[in-house]
Amino acid sequence: MKISILTVGDEILIGQIVDTNSAWMGQQLNLTGARVVTIITVGDTMEAIHTGLREALEQADVILMTGGLGPTKDDITKKALSEYMGVDMVFHELTFQRITKMFEVWGRPMNEAHRLQCYMPANAEILTNKMGTAPGMWMEYAGKVIVSMPGVPYEMQYLMENEVLPKLRQKFQGQPIAHRTILTVGEGESHIAEKLEDFEEGLPEGFKLAYLPHIAQVRLRITGSLADEATLHRILDEKAEIIRSRFADIIYGFGTDTLEGAIGVMLKERGLKLATAESCTGGYLAHRITSVAGASDYFVGSVIAYANEVKMQVLGVSAATLDTHGAVSEQTVIEMAEGAVKVLPADIAISISGIAGPGGGSDTKPVGLAWIAVSNGQKTRTFSIRAGKDRDKNIQYFTIHALNQIRQFLKQL
Repeated sequence: MKISILTVGDEILIGQIVDTNSAWMGQQLNLTGARVVTIITVGDTMEAIHTGLREALEQADVILMTGGLGPTKDDITKKALSEYMGVDMVFHELTFQRITKMFEVWGRPMNEAHRLQCYMPANAEILTNKMGTAPGMWMEYAGKVIVSMPGVPYEMQYLMENEVLPKLRQKFQGQPIAHRTILTVGEGESHIAEKLEDFEEGLPEGFKLAYLPHIAQVRLRITGSLADEATLHRILDEKAEIIRSRFADIIYGFGTDTLEGAIGVMLKERGLKLATAESCTGGYLAHRITSVAGASDYFVGSVIAYANEVKMQVLGVSAATLDTHGAVSEQTVIEMAEGAVKVLPADIAISISGIAGPGGGSDTKPVGLAWIAVSNGQKTRTFSIRAGKDRDKNIQYFTIHALNQIRQFLKQL
């Protein structure tokens, strides 16, 4: 089954919003055995929508459209569809009744625009949208399927999961596709690939390994396709286990796990509390840790010691250490981490100090240098890293390595 995704909206073309709908649909469709062949974005004009439809229909069996179904005058997708297919617009009474009840529950009056929203192309099968007023539409035209859905992400996702994907599976019987995603941190893509060369060569027909690098992290995705779904999953599990056994030290999770989530699990299992003492990351490390629901079970707080005065007065870093070694040094982060364990009710603290850039570096301490320390008061582990000159990327890079140092420290307890 070949799919074209057609998104409608000037707001996407001018960069006002990012098209996350296409990425989400692509992920879901891939799991059904479908192949997305094009993603097209067009503006809110009849000509643009007709041009997009023509191009999509030439290349795919199914066109999935999002956007342009609202009650305002710029929402013209339905009219564009009816004109392109040469069918009339008809009033859909059941949709009108459903919207009327929704407004009654909300305690708000309907207006004429909402009544006009109930006109649909005559050949449309209505897909009930329980998340909003605009229904989805399933249409068959010239031997192809055209599906139109709202552009609001949670409304589109509801329709895809509850209406569109089940109908597509029923109409197009495809061979199942499945994935196993292994998440690694702290090792480069090329080094991992070198160690997996024999693994890739030994993969059965219909299976492949993809490397998906991000900042200081690499996702390894094994994809397979077989008619026998049970055999497909068995082989994927076996191959994922081989990778897990080879890279146990750098693997922190699978699928949709996060590094900060994995650390949270480790802290809860050990009954430990964590704190951070941050300079160059300015609280971003604490933000990542607290982005996990339930982080209050194990995270107690942070000291953002950006100025040397805060390092000394709050964390107890000595003036002699700063004078002799500087703020970005192994000695300073050791005292920051050990000080954080004392001043905060934490069992473990991590500290970080670096030069995020783009200025402030020197020959001996260039932009992109950072020192990290993790301590429980008795044992302290230090680590230095070098990044580039981009400030935002450096902060993210430092933070990922800091999270990984917490993980490594906990593994040794």
